[in-house]
Amino acid sequence: MLVLAGCQSKPAAVKQKLTDPDFSDAVVHDPSVIKADGQYYTIGSHMQMASTKDFIHWKQLSTSVNDQTAFKDIQTDLADVFEDASTATLWAGDIERLADGKYYMYYCACEGDNPTSVLGLAVADQVTGPYKNKGVFLRSGNAIKDDSAYDATKQPNVIDPHTFHDKDGKLWMIYGSYSGGIFILKMNEQTGLPEKGQGYGKRILGGNHLRIEGSYVLYNKQTDYYYLFLSFGGLAADGGYNLRVARSKQPDGPYKDAQGHNYQDLRGADGTTFDDDIIKPYGVKIMGNYTLDTKEPYQSGYVSPGHNSAIYRPSDHKYFLIFHTRFPSQDEVYADRVHQMFFTKAGWPVVTPLRYAGETKANYALNQVIGEYQAIQMNKTITADVTTPTKLTITSRGKIKGTKAAASLDFKDNGQESTVTIGRKVYHGYFISQWNEYDNKQTMCFTGTDQNGEPLFLVRK
Repeated sequence: MLVLAGCQSKPAAVKQKLTDPDFSDAVVHDPSVIKADGQYYTIGSHMQMASTKDFIHWKQLSTSVNDQTAFKDIQTDLADVFEDASTATLWAGDIERLADGKYYMYYCACEGDNPTSVLGLAVADQVTGPYKNKGVFLRSGNAIKDDSAYDATKQPNVIDPHTFHDKDGKLWMIYGSYSGGIFILKMNEQTGLPEKGQGYGKRILGGNHLRIEGSYVLYNKQTDYYYLFLSFGGLAADGGYNLRVARSKQPDGPYKDAQGHNYQDLRGADGTTFDDDIIKPYGVKIMGNYTLDTKEPYQSGYVSPGHNSAIYRPSDHKYFLIFHTRFPSQDEVYADRVHQMFFTKAGWPVVTPLRYAGETKANYALNQVIGEYQAIQMNKTITADVTTPTKLTITSRGKIKGTKAAASLDFKDNGQESTVTIGRKVYHGYFISQWNEYDNKQTMCFTGTDQNGEPLFLVRK
């Protein structure tokens, strides 16, 4: 029993009772999701693939180019691809089903230390293959036969494609990484290839090697916005990878964040490389490095979460964010995580503090959210530092105590958006009861975003 604000009270039981979901994990770096045959598949770098029916229990289908089965003989089928890109593996790919019912795989290969890259297309009748190579349609760097006109500060590294249909059924492909930035192309539904005469397409953002990559676009019918997810920083455990989002009424932009920053203005100064100070203010941040205090001997939380995909499940009206992440004190070990995602009244996505375990947001009453919480307040600094929790208490009278700055709660029942204010930061978001795998119990959580596009996670102890 918790003793709060001089009175004795305890949280009321929530209606949905969660039990240990017995998670089974997948290892897919840069996961891109597609629904097929009544389940969901992810494909990522090195031809890693996995499948799931519930986003909780995953089946690993392949872990490397060498054990994949999507191509009958990948080293033979893509021999020219590997030679042109000076590599023996594939990077972050994507699969989209087109009007003919076939599955179109957009694969990319890159040398790695420079933008010597190719982007190609393969087609199959089944999502798992076998895929037939249709050839390369974009090149960058030394993969261009005559690269004398290529300028890596202005033109894209042709990797990390995401191909999607807009609300009118038109096909697009967004792609790029560092180098000249993120670009988008109009695609042909019949061929799966870019419409002619576009070159590299339209620049969305970037230039002069800004550390922004992993573009993914999700349309929300309720808000009528296209949401552009991106990873800022570096993907390694010390790279400060973090997930951010902007939005647009059009699939090809302009994309803007909650503060009105236009991504078309996002470009590094001439002569600079990896200027994180330039990109720091941009985007609504969804998640970065953080950890919780737990009963377990190892640290909880994530390090360098990034390169996400996202999907809407109409059967229960849930949105999901799927991404890879590293972990505190585990070096470069990585695995995939899925978090449920909600949209605020202002139309910005927020994600749950804990991974998805089947939870559904309910109509909570005030007495169901009282208690002592771990508070994770993230900022937009791109750093290897891990955000650690502070403590705050929501009392039985709906007040917040225990914070250094003055704090308050504007609680709304019936599952509506609530507001948590800490100092000058006003976080709009939602309470949701989740399964805490670190402490092996169900607990109340809160997720919100403030006026600067910085997130707040609350996890009740």
